[in-house]
Amino acid sequence: MTVLRDYAAAVTQPTLSEEPGRYDELTAPDGTLRPAWKSLGAEVAELTSDRLRRVRREIGRFLSDDGVTYTRPGEEAAPWRLDPLPLVIGAEEWAGLEVGLAQRSELLNAVLQDLYGPQRLLASGVLPPAVVYGHRGFVRAMARPSADPQLLLLSATDLGRNAAGEWRALADRTQAPSGIGYAMENRRVISRVLPELYREAGLHRMAPYFQAMRSAILASAPEHVPNPRVVVLTPGTHSETAYDQSFIASSLGFPLVQGSDLVVRDGAVWMRVFGRLERVDVVLRRVDAAWSDPLELRGESQLGVAGLAEASRRGSVRIVNGIGSGVLENPGLLPYMSAMCELLLDEPLRLPSLPTSWLGDPGALEAALGQLGSVVVRAIDRPGWRPSENHDELRATLVAEPHRFVVQEQVTVSQTAAVHGLGVAPVPVALRTFTMRYGSTYRPLMGGLASVLDAGRSVSSKDVWVLKGRPEDPDQGLADVLAMTNVRAPAAMVPRVLEDMFWFGRYAERTEDMLRLVLQTHALSEDFRSRPYSSGGATLRVLMTTVSALSPTPDPSPDADFRSNLLDPHRPGSVAQSLAALRDAAQGSRDQLSSDVWRAFGSTDRAAQALVEYPYSHQVAESAGRMLSGVLSLYGVTSQMMRDPGWYLLETGRAIERGLQLVRLLRATTTVRRGIDVDRDVHHAVLAVSESAVTHRRRYRDYVRLTNVLDLLLLDPENPRSLRFVLATVQTSLAALPTSTGSTRPERLVLDLLEELDRADLAMLGTVDGEARPHLQHLLDVLLGQLTRLADAVVELHLAGAPTPRSFGLGRSGHTRLEVRGP
Repeated sequence: MTVLRDYAAAVTQPTLSEEPGRYDELTAPDGTLRPAWKSLGAEVAELTSDRLRRVRREIGRFLSDDGVTYTRPGEEAAPWRLDPLPLVIGAEEWAGLEVGLAQRSELLNAVLQDLYGPQRLLASGVLPPAVVYGHRGFVRAMARPSADPQLLLLSATDLGRNAAGEWRALADRTQAPSGIGYAMENRRVISRVLPELYREAGLHRMAPYFQAMRSAILASAPEHVPNPRVVVLTPGTHSETAYDQSFIASSLGFPLVQGSDLVVRDGAVWMRVFGRLERVDVVLRRVDAAWSDPLELRGESQLGVAGLAEASRRGSVRIVNGIGSGVLENPGLLPYMSAMCELLLDEPLRLPSLPTSWLGDPGALEAALGQLGSVVVRAIDRPGWRPSENHDELRATLVAEPHRFVVQEQVTVSQTAAVHGLGVAPVPVALRTFTMRYGSTYRPLMGGLASVLDAGRSVSSKDVWVLKGRPEDPDQGLADVLAMTNVRAPAAMVPRVLEDMFWFGRYAERTEDMLRLVLQTHALSEDFRSRPYSSGGATLRVLMTTVSALSPTPDPSPDADFRSNLLDPHRPGSVAQSLAALRDAAQGSRDQLSSDVWRAFGSTDRAAQALVEYPYSHQVAESAGRMLSGVLSLYGVTSQMMRDPGWYLLETGRAIERGLQLVRLLRATTTVRRGIDVDRDVHHAVLAVSESAVTHRRRYRDYVRLTNVLDLLLLDPENPRSLRFVLATVQTSLAALPTSTGSTRPERLVLDLLEELDRADLAMLGTVDGEARPHLQHLLDVLLGQLTRLADAVVELHLAGAPTPRSFGLGRSGHTRLEVRGP
């Protein structure tokens, strides 16, 4: 028997459990597969436990290679989880659900327009005023007759099935509905790991929906804007759904910006772009409304844009979704959805909500107080609030402010099969659906994001397959996508992204150079740790001292020191810290980078994990080598980028860092004479670390002299690893930047460095005074100081963006973007 037949046999067996029965998405009560699963044909019968376990491993690798993470509040970013088995919904069943979802979004839009407009719902008594005014999502600043009405463009609804198989709306997401990026990523991964099943399923592809979404967002711009500028406003890289936000921005082709990248002038929103301002017409908002405008809303916010609410009221910018749309997420609205639908749409509600009672109603309060043990108490606008387990305390809380709470039935959602252990097991599952306003109607996504639940908390996800009724049906029911402008969108990068690109280049080079040093030092350690008094042992001490100088807080044990360097992100200058900073810079400019960048990080992550699992000396070299391969692959990825200011700053950062690391390496290894044999071995190691050993061997037949090493690493204009070559790279890259004139401070400093190299006398540099080489030491000190000033000058001239956001209030300091950056 296959794994699904085993599952069907198991879940239809009688049990002694006291838990309420659940509707099974895969198996009917008689033990047969549901019609949607039956239609998948022979491929389903071939799903074995071994195959599903292999697929699960492949899923983990693909998600890691794509850099997919999710950050729970107060926790570190964690890998995204995806179960191999999809949630499958047949065409006939979806048709009814689709109508209910479209009507629900239309109703939510009508409620939004009414609450910020004529307020018929309040005047007629259909909706108690305290439900609205007691919810923090209602933004009074937007409830003005003169305000420009903004339609609800995007929404999400969380659904669950009851034991009878009927869908119920558990919650609505309208503030900044998230998850559609994760849904698309799930689809991409499942299509790769189960290609035969995916091809034969006859399901709706999701790509046309994203094309239609882009069209709808562009069409939402203020009238008479022929080529609208759209931006995605994000709280930053440490947001819970940072991946989802960057995925949407990259997929739709809109720049990902933070509040500091925007400014309001003369009632309009502008984006800072390399010394100028460019008008913004649409803001796809992923910052909660309360934090969107520190001028009118939360004064301590450093995430929003001062004046954004006023620009929205004037209609000079469209915000998707509008500030104040979060009031629709109020669970206190759920008891009144049917009545509101009758009043505003003049039709019955097709998709019922989870039975809910608002405790501002005295009758509902009295009933709830008598059954606290059998209902769920929720606050209408306190995310994360948990009711007291002491019923007396809970009663006192509810009686004091009843209008701030609702009670709901215990949620019992459906179950489906998920890969668990050596087979599959039933797990509770909920479905998040997405709807957009497309033209004059609302269209749900034929798919969605399913969540595997454990104690009400999402612990994994599933792809959602909506099957076609006929093979010839157009994907997503979209035969044609509304026309979009074919005018070339203006290319622009905000200063924050340019800074991220600069540091991306620097940290990529810093990581590579430290990895090469660790690999060379570890190789010497394997050969000479037991022979400390040999020339090789002396060379090992020199390199260990160099590692300690570049990355302090060494461990007395060489192997422990290497492991710390590769794994400890808190050790200054370590490979692990540089990789973490490199990843942070990549996150900040994710919409500008190829997805192949995250494959490189996936490779380094797996190498680090292998070193954690196998703490043996040979694993240090194995993991460091695999990390180096991953980092080197970034060069291939970035070489394919557009030659825009971001790329030139990336190259500038990489070249400056290469120069800095080279000079530091030479200062630590070549400025002291240690004897002929030790000097020869040290110079061999320096050439290997600098990736110039092969060139030296070809040119000098492996005859190692200090002057030859210095000539190759400092003065050679043809060696990509030489200081002269990297300075020429910096010179070329700086000249291509819009703010360069030929006489700016960074350009002058590059000329000074080149002149310093022109004056260098190799014979003089090699002269010895006692054991020291004072002329070489002086030159390297001068070069290091000038390179450091060059790096600072590039930041000051080319990366000076908006002033640091300041709080308008006296509350919390707000949210800031964490950085690990240094010289």
